[in-house]
Amino acid sequence: QVQLVESGGGLVQPGGSLRLSCAASGSFFRIGAMRWYRQAPGKERELVAAIDRGGAANYTDSVKGRFTISRDNAKNTVYLQMNSLKAGDTAVYYCNADFRKSLYTPSYEDYWGQGTQVTVSS
Repeated sequence: QVQLVESGGGLVQPGGSLRLSCAASGSFFRIGAMRWYRQAPGKERELVAAIDRGGAANYTDSVKGRFTISRDNAKNTVYLQMNSLKAGDTAVYYCNADFRKSLYTPSYEDYWGQGTQVTVSS
């Protein structure tokens, strides 16, 4: 089994910062891309940021310049540093990652974390 455990969510004022973490555990050979999604009340889940094993990152336009995704492959952990937070960033943030289960198969399987609430409010 594979598990993604998130932490770091909370309540912050507009302009504040939070750092989310997501640690992978279980039985797998390698983690491919890691991503952060978010889902605001009444809205569809959206991709916020993605990062490959080498550290190349992509962001949705609304968070560019404010959020930074990073990863530590030795710790099987992905982070999302969120600065200059806005009320519109309020959402449940989900970690997502592609897992290669074995050396003997090239395929990857997609897993999700449980989500962590981020609330930006004054």
